Amino acid sequence: MKVKTQSKKVNKAWLNDHANDPWVKLAKKEGFRARAAYKLKEIDESLGLIRPGHVVVDLGSTPGAWSQYVRRKLSPSGAAVGALNGTIIALDVLPMEPVEGVVFLQGDFREPEVLARLEDALQGRPVDVVVSDMAPNLSGVEGVDAARISHLVELAIDFARMHLKPEGALVAKVFHGSGYTQLVQLFKDTFRVVKPVKPKASRDKSSETFLVGIGLKPH
Repeated sequence: MKVKTQSKKVNKAWLNDHANDPWVKLAKKEGFRARAAYKLKEIDESLGLIRPGHVVVDLGSTPGAWSQYVRRKLSPSGAAVGALNGTIIALDVLPMEPVEGVVFLQGDFREPEVLARLEDALQGRPVDVVVSDMAPNLSGVEGVDAARISHLVELAIDFARMHLKPEGALVAKVFHGSGYTQLVQLFKDTFRVVKPVKPKASRDKSSETFLVGIGLKPH
């Protein structure tokens, strides 16, 4: 039965790390649903991506921390409730507790009918910023997982190509490992400016990083 105690230990260590995590504490204090809000905040503040009046699409939005952050950026007084200057459309395969003023669609981004619902919600408006925190369910088989991750990022890039304003931006979560170099190249083929960012709120142990593409190349 050693295996069981081992997994309990791992769980306990994770819970302990999580409870003592300064970003988790800060998220609780500032009313964000997850520490992930600070990843987007750092990326946005360093590159100045999200501004009042913008149309923002949040892919892989659940539990909603990124939508909450965007909502505060689009709110004239930076508030979490009240007037909203702009549009936020969020999408996830999992349900999401409502965020005031955010249009939420539940569905799988890989399915054409879900994509069609997202396009309907845009009502023909071009998008200023697409943020994607999408990650597949990982199998533990590196080649399979890399292909799943790449597929989601490729879909996000395709969506950005179709819907972003020429000077718009895409922020997408990726992972270092097989397939990473190809994704960087795909970003470089699509955008004029490409920046990899590893925010401070990303766990050191995590291989996640974020690719930011700004300004679509003509295609």
